[in-house]
Amino acid sequence: MSPLLSVSRLHTFYGSVEALKGVDLTVNAGEIVSLIGSNGAGKSTLLMTICGNPRARHGEVRLDGEDITRLPSYQIVRKGVAQSPEGRRIFPRMTVLENLQMGAVSTDPAHFDNDLERVFAMFPRLAERRNQRGGTLSGGEQQMLAIGRALMSRPRLLLLDEPSLGLAPLVVKQIFHVIQEINREQGMTIFLVEQNAYHALRLAHRAYVMASGRIVMSGTGRELLANPEIRKAYLEAS
Repeated sequence: MSPLLSVSRLHTFYGSVEALKGVDLTVNAGEIVSLIGSNGAGKSTLLMTICGNPRARHGEVRLDGEDITRLPSYQIVRKGVAQSPEGRRIFPRMTVLENLQMGAVSTDPAHFDNDLERVFAMFPRLAERRNQRGGTLSGGEQQMLAIGRALMSRPRLLLLDEPSLGLAPLVVKQIFHVIQEINREQGMTIFLVEQNAYHALRLAHRAYVMASGRIVMSGTGRELLANPEIRKAYLEAS
């Protein structure tokens, strides 16, 4: 059986600067796969390349065996890939409800009410603030909204980019609990990019380590948590 997401020999450039240098990885259906690494390692670039912007110069991205490397981003979303980006990037002048409606534009409107209730059940704070502008929410609430907006597109593959960034520890625990719940209860396949290595590896079925645009290590989340090199580089300061 082929993986849901397969990245092969991927090279991405910003001008003349090579950001991804032959990346290979897979994400199987139903898995949580984490990608950890330091700032500037290329993690966010990988997620954006999977979504078609920037475009890979060499290599392939396949979704359920189909080559999506050259597809425009909107077609990749329609194929079932959704991203909650670094920095959340919600629409600050739109209400919570309007942000969630934007997430649902690529899906059948018949599913909207059920999907909305599912997101509100997952994030009750969003239900309480459904008519509040996104820009007036707290950082944690904006992150919930970014994840909820991605889920409204009914993805087969959910890409999460630094969901804990800048959040208080209590909110971080809540966000990671919801990620685990989405995977367990909905069978959602999740590819998680995260600097908080401890939480990312604890959550992951499998994980990869990226450095300078290359995958330098992989294994189960538990294996990498126990690895002395990983502990020294990423966990001792966590």
